[in-house]
Amino acid sequence: MIRLATINLIALISLIAAGCQSIGSVHMCSMTELPRAPTPYRPQEPALSTAPLYSQRQYDAPYYAIAPTLDGRGDDVAWSCAQWTEDFTDIEGSTRTTPRQRTRVKMLWNKEALFVLAELSETDLWATLKTHDEIVFQDNDFEIFVDPDGDTREYYEIEVNALGTIFDLYLPETYRAGTKANHEWNAMGMRLAIALDGTLNDSSDVDKSWSVEMELPWSIFAPIPHSDGSATFQSIACPPNVGDQWRINFSRVQWTLTKSGKSYAKVAGKPEDNWVWTPQWIIDMHVPQWWGRVTFVDGLTPVAKVAR
Repeated sequence: MIRLATINLIALISLIAAGCQSIGSVHMCSMTELPRAPTPYRPQEPALSTAPLYSQRQYDAPYYAIAPTLDGRGDDVAWSCAQWTEDFTDIEGSTRTTPRQRTRVKMLWNKEALFVLAELSETDLWATLKTHDEIVFQDNDFEIFVDPDGDTREYYEIEVNALGTIFDLYLPETYRAGTKANHEWNAMGMRLAIALDGTLNDSSDVDKSWSVEMELPWSIFAPIPHSDGSATFQSIACPPNVGDQWRINFSRVQWTLTKSGKSYAKVAGKPEDNWVWTPQWIIDMHVPQWWGRVTFVDGLTPVAKVAR
């Protein structure tokens, strides 16, 4: 028996973001809030295990003034003006095995936030981790990576499992540059809703899918001072202007499971699958050079008519 359940995790946390000033309901992250470093950042290029077959995928995120109702289902009228991305592929590209289950995403934006809708086909709904900032990718999960100014330096990562457990972190540089992630950073003000089409953690039936709706206020993408006092390189407009382009990618971590009675367990020794929107060409999500390019475009409600 398949039932439709919804997990609503819409904790209204106060919007707090270092370096942001509130102008009415619009949060502006100034390009001059933090000093720029005297020399440009030159990211270390990783060695690719598969030759790129095409450039990064691109997506036009339409503006829609009225925020969608967050219930995880994605049937709000706002989503009708946004297109689905391409189906996710293996992290190393199309030369690898095609993902066993479909994953795709939509994006919208307005003056308050970026909105993400993810649809994940799933025959076996499974999640175990329940505490914020546990290593959520040890479960099946959905992940978003955002580099607002596209310089491949400072970026944000948010992971969530089917229980709605969140792992959020900020990286001042990529791991290969020798940096450590800031696990103290929280996506303050983010709202989230999950809908399950099936029964969670019950292997006796066949499930259909789970979906995630996320509201990411622009305030969470404010520049963050480095712990050592060094200058940040990040500079962005929040909310973005029509035509602005950010680097964004999405990942789905999927483990192979065994069934015992009504329970699930990971297959011992078998690594996870990594399915992504735009390939990284290497098993490493922390290569912002290969993330997709999302352009913020005008939508059904002209941006020029919205009070800024």
